[in-house]
Amino acid sequence: MKTLKLCILIVMTSLVSATAQNWIPLFNGVDLEHWEHVGEGQFVIDNGLLKTEGGMGLLWYTAQKFENAQIRIVYKGASENNAGVFIRIPERPTEPWMPVNRGYEVQIDDREDEYHKTGVLYSFTKAKASPGKPGVWNVMVISLKGGRTRVEVNGELVTEFNEGDNVPPKKLDYEPDRGPRPNSGYIGLQNHGAEDTIYFKEISYKLLSE
Repeated sequence: MKTLKLCILIVMTSLVSATAQNWIPLFNGVDLEHWEHVGEGQFVIDNGLLKTEGGMGLLWYTAQKFENAQIRIVYKGASENNAGVFIRIPERPTEPWMPVNRGYEVQIDDREDEYHKTGVLYSFTKAKASPGKPGVWNVMVISLKGGRTRVEVNGELVTEFNEGDNVPPKKLDYEPDRGPRPNSGYIGLQNHGAEDTIYFKEISYKLLSE
């Protein structure tokens, strides 16, 4: 009886904690309901986790756009592999390059320079910190508030960007086009290439007050 009561208490505590945080899951660990893939490669579900295979492709969330919200991503593998989280995608993507040039990619790759590493808006912003941890689960929180974007990794600020801030010029062909992005947009996950494998355990969100 004591064991049963303890189990019930643990479950109730977990539910209260989740409710307090107001995180709403976008990935259910079972299937890709409300998600659609464009481009090469794919995402597969491996023991309840999302796993990238091949690329370059994009798995995007079809059910809604996000504005004045926080997106929480729990991932592993950035110390040796490459992926990204796309935000502010203005229209339903039919191929993987439109989000590159018309949205922002929040990079997942701990190996690159300060403009191309985990937590930056790829090639737009310079990393304020490098808090990624190899071989374990990392937590990225992307906050969207109007034209402001803030990215924290493992509780440490990496990027803080306001629409209209000065950015470095585009230097490489595969870097995104410059220009404004919308306040409201779709989100997506990138599978980068055949040699890259990133695992995602959680994709969730909560709304922010306007």
